[in-house]
Amino acid sequence: MQALDAVRVLDFTQMMLGPFATQMLADLGADVIKVERPEGEWERGLAMMGEYVGGASAAFLAMNRNKRSVALDLKDPRAKEALLRLGATCDVVVENFRPGVMDRLGLGYEDFQAVREDIIYCSGSGWGQDTGFARAGRPGQDLLIQSMSGLAASTGRSADPPTPAGTAIVDHATALTLANGIMAALIARMTHGIGQRVEVDLYSTAIAMQCQEISAFVNQGTEYDRSASGIGQAWLSAPFGVYEAADGWLAIAMAPLETVAAAVGVSGVADFDAWAERDDAKRALEAVTRTNTVQHWLDALLTAGVWAARVRTTKEAVDELREEGSDLLVTLDGPAGTPIELVGCPVSLSATPWRQRLAPPRAGEHTADVLGEVLDDESLAALVGDAR
Repeated sequence: MQALDAVRVLDFTQMMLGPFATQMLADLGADVIKVERPEGEWERGLAMMGEYVGGASAAFLAMNRNKRSVALDLKDPRAKEALLRLGATCDVVVENFRPGVMDRLGLGYEDFQAVREDIIYCSGSGWGQDTGFARAGRPGQDLLIQSMSGLAASTGRSADPPTPAGTAIVDHATALTLANGIMAALIARMTHGIGQRVEVDLYSTAIAMQCQEISAFVNQGTEYDRSASGIGQAWLSAPFGVYEAADGWLAIAMAPLETVAAAVGVSGVADFDAWAERDDAKRALEAVTRTNTVQHWLDALLTAGVWAARVRTTKEAVDELREEGSDLLVTLDGPAGTPIELVGCPVSLSATPWRQRLAPPRAGEHTADVLGEVLDDESLAALVGDAR
């Protein structure tokens, strides 16, 4: 038994925003039917650092387990008819094409609502469905959204260029927002008997991610600048940030400056104004942290009740997961039959835990099985044969 094993999702998404959200649903038990073009979705061809895993993209493998793949030419009227029939058996439809594309294909909200009145139809986009940038056809991609929303300009030191995050953070956050919206709509249908549209977009999520900073800015009327010394966030005071040690790097979270100064053994720093003189305070602290090891400072800071941690590489974090046997790192058979390691589902449910059921599918691997539910043998053979 799984939490969503009674839910069926028709998934037209590609890249990260949609597939990461629908994989979360699939991990929790939903039957997710991934609809792709005959040659497969775009991310199947995305090489990570110029390489593939057994001929497949690590990026695609990361976000498409526990799904079944149907490959069709969406411009074929027979494909549209088959997908609408399939939609009548589904609870949720998810897409992240540019606004208007699905309507032009005859696969929009009203089209699916005509075959299932209480359908939940979810759209993810870069700029929303009806904004100026959406109408102008502006590309909505994670780096562009980080740049336009103020996120990149708020990251890094004041002398650095605007600095994007080390991963597609807005895509990830918007995917989680989309999954949350789908869950809310499913509960609304269960309690009120209604279907509805669910819409999320990268730009709105990027703005929402800055709710603390924007709330302060619009209500206090003051803008903040990035720190020159590397305070971890532009709106915070010393000692918040990353510090160099003799053998690596150390992160110190929000803590009273005087407590950190005493733990590190820096005289006079406690008298600094933690906001107005934050750069001077950080430089003074870092001059001392450079003289000893990360572990030395961790022992001193944690004993003093200061929140601190070693700054690790991704490899170090993964090595620890392997050593501990964590279910955040899972092994399953890949499309080529060779074992692959993937990041597991971060949601832990005591009674209905997530499970690995299906490896990331080959493009169109389940076309005949899935469409065989709604098409007769002759129609299926003609459609699948032409799609190949």
